[in-house]
Amino acid sequence: MAHASAPKPLTAHKTGPLTGQITVPGDKSISHRSLMFGALAVGRTTVEGLLESEDVMATANAMRAVGATIEKTAAGSYTVDGIGLGSLLEPEGVIDFGNAGTGVRLTMGIFGTHDIAATFIGDASLSKRPMGRVLDPLREMGTTVVARSGDRLPASIRGAKQALPLTYRVPVPSAQVKSALLLAGLNAPGITTVIEPVPTRDHTEKMLKGFGAEIDVSVNDAGERVIRLTGQPELKPQDIIVPGDPSSAAFALVAALIVPGSDVTIQNVLLNEHRTGLITTLLEMGGDIEIVDRRVSGGEDIGDLRVRASKLTGITVPASRAPSMIDEYPVLAIAAAFAEGETHMTGLEELRVKESDRLAAVARGLEANGIPCVEGEDTLTVTGGVAAIGGGTVTTHLDHRIAMAFLVLGMAADKPVTVDDGAVIDTSFPTFAPLFNQLGARIAQSESEAA
Repeated sequence: MAHASAPKPLTAHKTGPLTGQITVPGDKSISHRSLMFGALAVGRTTVEGLLESEDVMATANAMRAVGATIEKTAAGSYTVDGIGLGSLLEPEGVIDFGNAGTGVRLTMGIFGTHDIAATFIGDASLSKRPMGRVLDPLREMGTTVVARSGDRLPASIRGAKQALPLTYRVPVPSAQVKSALLLAGLNAPGITTVIEPVPTRDHTEKMLKGFGAEIDVSVNDAGERVIRLTGQPELKPQDIIVPGDPSSAAFALVAALIVPGSDVTIQNVLLNEHRTGLITTLLEMGGDIEIVDRRVSGGEDIGDLRVRASKLTGITVPASRAPSMIDEYPVLAIAAAFAEGETHMTGLEELRVKESDRLAAVARGLEANGIPCVEGEDTLTVTGGVAAIGGGTVTTHLDHRIAMAFLVLGMAADKPVTVDDGAVIDTSFPTFAPLFNQLGARIAQSESEAA
């Protein structure tokens, strides 16, 4: 796994127009959940287009550890023979989630209401991330927890013998917290209720319904989303086709907008309304983005995105949009570097607790490449249109999105941009460099290879 590998510096060089059609890897959120729900169903679930990244493979190994049989039948194609809700076996060894924050938090939810014990570990980055936001409500449901100070990994849990249903208002906009509690509620009697003051991505709700769970989503008088799940259903196996990940498509979107003369089509991209904040923002900045052949598959909106190089203008991105594009701010900052004027981003406090302190990492990377920016506690302002940018080396802090965002910068900057470790990209987008080079980019491990 990348967290245990030797660093692999990568350099992106200025390129001519990016052109062609690509398909980005399957959506990471749906890939994780496909394996989890398949494991909890009785019978065989098939998954096509699964993201074969380190994060998702860590989830596959966790589900195998409690008794599910998961087999690869072709590239991106898997079968999951589930063991059924309430029938999880106790894992024999520790469960290593590497860099997978989604995987570990959602799995804690599943295990937390089953009468088993498990210990979770992760890489240096994941071990710094807060788990209390999931573990605290699980304690209320009867889960016993032993963890490092601050509820950080390594952490051991003992699932409740008789789980208690919970009514819980999510204190921060987090699809991971919401999903972990709904997954915990699956094996608790009665109704588990999760209240979301700010809506977040809703893949868990949609997929639970698809697998046969009784789930109701409404909006209360305060405008909050209220999700009620009836516990202990019998989940039925499904055939799942995973669409392309919009968070991965984001890098091709921005690259095509900022590299002059580019014309790129990104096929089969998930367009869930809670995941399209970046597209909305880039359109407001003047981006030429056309959604082609919008359609519905498996209850999710998908479509193809045709993107052409554009003259961008800085804007203020409202804080209310943050939940729908929280993973896309690093690459939005790169688009902002090529926009006329200032781009002001607000409501970014969640970036402080991602794979790295993403807000600080983005600001330091911009500064290293001569791009003026101002970092606030939960804001970032980037001044675009500055001449002669690039030439810096960016510290990724084991964060795949920092690495990819700054390689996109190098494709359009005047001087090459290097990231200190490209190996971390395998966390979510293992084919990143070859796919972009296919479009015309020049990403290589050394100056000589790019010549």
